[in-house]
Amino acid sequence: MLVPGASVPALFAAGMIPGILAGVALIVPAVWLARKHNMGAIEAALPRPPFWKSLREAAWGLVAPFLILGGMRAGWFTPTEAAVVAVVYGLFVGMVIYRSIGMKDLFVIFQEAAETSAVILLVVALAGIFAYALSTLGVIDPLAHAIANSGLGEYGVLALIVLLLMTVGMFLDGISIFLIFVPLLLPIANAFHWNPVWFGVVLTLKVALGQFTPPLAVNLMVSCRIARVRMEETVPWVIWMLLAMFIAMLMVLAYPPLATWLPDRLGY
Repeated sequence: MLVPGASVPALFAAGMIPGILAGVALIVPAVWLARKHNMGAIEAALPRPPFWKSLREAAWGLVAPFLILGGMRAGWFTPTEAAVVAVVYGLFVGMVIYRSIGMKDLFVIFQEAAETSAVILLVVALAGIFAYALSTLGVIDPLAHAIANSGLGEYGVLALIVLLLMTVGMFLDGISIFLIFVPLLLPIANAFHWNPVWFGVVLTLKVALGQFTPPLAVNLMVSCRIARVRMEETVPWVIWMLLAMFIAMLMVLAYPPLATWLPDRLGY
């Protein structure tokens, strides 16, 4: 996600610590739910595979994050090109190393990817038209000025933005939300002198929450499709994950150095 006033490397670096924090926040309810409902009891009774052998077998998969993040850090490719690198690397590992993907599987993979992407891209296209209309009609600047001077104060406006983005995140995908709302929210952020890097991370965390919140929940929809379960069946489980993620987001909101320390340390 690109925020004017913040470089792409700075945003990537800023997302490291909040990302780890969000990961830990999701692990806690996952472990609690697994123990409460006795998940994995059969697997736990089986003898554990040797650690080093398992590590060697997983090495190709573990290399992927270092390849992607390291490649962007070294300037080998842009964040957009990194997505292509990730796909090509995944296909290489699946087809050549593990050989779990055959040529006959490619058509099914491409078909499912096209079906899922078509829904998202249709929403993105309509969101782009809507954002262009708002900009052309001159609605954004007066609305942003009215919100910034509404008398709610800095924290009141921030709470309003959190509620707004979490709500729209239930119905729209992340790209569409950024296309529509970033032009509106940036003048508000500038009015309160918020750090653009911190604000970009906060926006991403807010939208991520909405992407897993029914009824639409784009990311949850993709996860349910992979797991072959109905979205309605996941609600009692997902609610705990959302609560943990919300707490992690509040920590970044309350303590901005969680997002700004690493970019400052790296000189971005």
